[in-house]
Amino acid sequence: MQFWEDFNEGHVATCGRYVVGREEIISFARDYDPAPIHLDDSAAEATRLGGLSASGWHLCCIFMRLAADGFLNDSACLGSPGVDEVRFLKPVHPGTVLSLRREVLETRTSKSRPEIGLVKFRFELIDAQQSVMTDLVGTIMFGRRNPGYRPV
Repeated sequence: MQFWEDFNEGHVATCGRYVVGREEIISFARDYDPAPIHLDDSAAEATRLGGLSASGWHLCCIFMRLAADGFLNDSACLGSPGVDEVRFLKPVHPGTVLSLRREVLETRTSKSRPEIGLVKFRFELIDAQQSVMTDLVGTIMFGRRNPGYRPV
């Protein structure tokens, strides 16, 4: 179990393996983001994306799955106050294998609730060649192992 105290600024870790499937791209798009670049091969090939590509919102869901399986479900995670930025840097085509890389950018304790610590992360969905496909910066709240302790 990881608590707030276990996250140190500058620490980088990679986890998970997720193969993005063609039918999954189409199914997600049909339900949530029905743009032609996510539904139709010919329409997608006529764009700068060069073929059928996963929706950015689909990629956010894949990020969440990898984060949950990779470290959040075995932590004292208390949710998130929000995401600062999300950037979709490269198209993710069927068959792309993604992993999640995370870097701890900043840690701080809550001023009003000493039992909570906040960790600001940069998350990157990377492909098998280590290219960054999606970049997300956001903060996650974690329970503290020692809520009364305040470093000097």
